Amino acid sequence: MIKKITVFFLGLLLLFPFQGLAATDAKIAIDMHYLVVSPAEDGSTNMMNMVNYTNTSSQEYKGDGKSEAVLKVTLPENAKDLNFLDSKIAFKEVEKGFITTTPIPANQTTVLPYSYRMPKGKEIKLSMDYPVEMMQILVPEGMGSVEVTGAEATSQGLFKFDDQNYFGYSIEGLKEKQTFTLVYKKDVQPPADETKQSATTTDKNSTTGVTHTAPAFHNPGHLRMWAQSPLHSFNPHIFLIIIGAIIIAGISYFIYFKRKARLEEERLGADKEEKAFKQLIAKQKAIMEKIIELEETFDEGKISEDDYHGKLAAYKQHLVQVKLNLRTFIE
Repeated sequence: MIKKITVFFLGLLLLFPFQGLAATDAKIAIDMHYLVVSPAEDGSTNMMNMVNYTNTSSQEYKGDGKSEAVLKVTLPENAKDLNFLDSKIAFKEVEKGFITTTPIPANQTTVLPYSYRMPKGKEIKLSMDYPVEMMQILVPEGMGSVEVTGAEATSQGLFKFDDQNYFGYSIEGLKEKQTFTLVYKKDVQPPADETKQSATTTDKNSTTGVTHTAPAFHNPGHLRMWAQSPLHSFNPHIFLIIIGAIIIAGISYFIYFKRKARLEEERLGADKEEKAFKQLIAKQKAIMEKIIELEETFDEGKISEDDYHGKLAAYKQHLVQVKLNLRTFIE
């Protein structure tokens, strides 16, 4: 069983320096908490979480013994539509969040993937049930920004994953029972060097002087052409007003439908991002299950030592690739 632990942390070390868990007296610690914040169609805020809970003790962890709960997860006030994404872990909703009832093996990690929604415009007060080594908050590009109070959040800048750009924020060293507030601002985008450069270029172009002047409208040629045209019975000024109104209406409709298409693209982008998020979780768990199955088969003497080491090396290589993809997701 020791090899299972070694293989898992080999992949985890690719993401960040593993430190600090041994320094705490708590039996359960969170080494990484990923939180993806994005807008929902109804105006609320999607909160997608993937959290690594590590049992730092040498015995199977079944909770504090005071209840059936193994892990306790406190959700922010007013959270709704909880969606737990791992059917292999038993959970129950409780008054302030949910609990799991599946024990965690000694010195191993359980990943809890779940999501919920927060009402539009509400402050999101997050409470830590366990010590957290690092929290990564991700916001898809163009879908707003977050403001953190009560904890020190470091901007990770813009990065790309699976054809989608994200702005990242990092919080380190959160303590048990610590709380902080997260404000999601859908219409306030984080500053980017590219945006500033584009704005500077636009400002310079707007100050460029006019190099020529248009000829006067009411010259004899124009008047003669209007008198000979089929529209000569119309007042030319009213005619121009009507044409202008048509052009403005056309531009307004163009902007409306373009904005509608952009909102649809944002929705599809959010769905795609959630799909990629789930796929990473599924790949990680599938590889770990294969490694555990291989360990048990070898322990039972059903395969030779050469076959065991060969398959284990292949699984390790696959695990490394999955973790590299996950690293691209958070950097």
